[in-house]
Amino acid sequence: MHSPDPSDKPRRPDQAPLSSGPAGALIAFVFALLWVIFGFWKLLFILLLTLAGYFVGYRYFRDRDTIRKLIDKILPPGMFR
Repeated sequence: MHSPDPSDKPRRPDQAPLSSGPAGALIAFVFALLWVIFGFWKLLFILLLTLAGYFVGYRYFRDRDTIRKLIDKILPPGMFR
């Protein structure tokens, strides 16, 4: 009997377009390239800023109300707006 080819299966909508193997290889390549270009300490600084940006984005920009609270802390409502 002929078994169906796994590549003919339709992809699930929740399945990522890039599997973990190529994604990991791409991340490692970018990491190594940055290391060669910038050196270790600058690379570490870039990675720390990237993680900080990810944290801020995840924490504050997933909810509109949280963004408003952050803006109200920085610019009080009666001050500039």
